[in-house]
Amino acid sequence: MTMKEIRAIVRPARLPRLRDALRAIPNFPGVTLCRADGFTAPAALDKRSLRAELTDFSAKVMLSVIAEEAMVPVIRDAIFESCRSGRIGDGLVWVVDIGDIHRILDGSAYRPPAADGSAAPPEEE
Repeated sequence: MTMKEIRAIVRPARLPRLRDALRAIPNFPGVTLCRADGFTAPAALDKRSLRAELTDFSAKVMLSVIAEEAMVPVIRDAIFESCRSGRIGDGLVWVVDIGDIHRILDGSAYRPPAADGSAAPPEEE
C-alpha cells in the first residue's frame, strides 16, 4: 500500500466547509492543521489599492492528511470544492510521497486504515 501526504494551504474562513467535506469521506484518516501567514507571488497580483500594496501577509491554514494513494483524488477534490472562492489567494494543494511512518509512543510502524475501512495490513519486515 503506497502512502501519500496531501498538503494544502487554504483560507481560514473555509475551514467549517472543509471540515464537513472531509468528515463526509468514508474512512477519512484525519487531518492536522497549522496556522500560517503567507503571500502569493508578486507577479500574480494586480494591486488595486493602497491597502493591498501595504499588506504583505495574510492568514492561512496549512493542513496535512496522510492516507493511502487510492484516497488522494477524493480528499483533493473535497479540498478544491470546499475551499475554492474563485479569487487569487484561495491556496494550493500538493501531494508528497511517504516513505515510513512510525508511532512516537513505541517506534512501531504505522498505517492508517485502508480506504475500504479494513484494518491496515501488517508492515512487511
